Amino acid sequence: MGAFQVDAREKRAQAQELFRAGYNCSQSVFAAFADEIGMSREMALMVSAGLGGGVGRMREVCGAMSALAMLAGFRHPMQSGRDIEGKREIYRLVQQMAAEMRAANGGSIICKELLGLKRAEGSPQPEARTEAYYKKRPCPEIIGRAAEIGWRVLFDEA
Repeated sequence: MGAFQVDAREKRAQAQELFRAGYNCSQSVFAAFADEIGMSREMALMVSAGLGGGVGRMREVCGAMSALAMLAGFRHPMQSGRDIEGKREIYRLVQQMAAEMRAANGGSIICKELLGLKRAEGSPQPEARTEAYYKKRPCPEIIGRAAEIGWRVLFDEA
């Protein structure tokens, strides 16, 4: 853990602040945990960039959920392809967090469903981040929940 005690509320606020600064959902959640995984914020933003918008704006698995899956790998590193127990533990954690994300978000972890879209837009063009954008999106709340879940499941040692 970093030089100071944090809690789930602080992780929620950090992730939401990153989203409001223009980062995508995956970057916002993943980079909020940069200190905990021993990575610079800049590197965390780079490695998680392609997972936003439901992976490359294809509106598949929510980027916040993808960030949680990546964090599980950092929290419980599996450095051998033969580490069956390590792989099982990572999968267990990811499945636990996915179940909690589904429960908190109306039963889905799929971006297009969370956004109420019938299908993906089919364009790689991100939307402009305006106040209207933030008002119509559930993303800040979803990102906040993801950060809280990630903190509690992966990092809270209390």
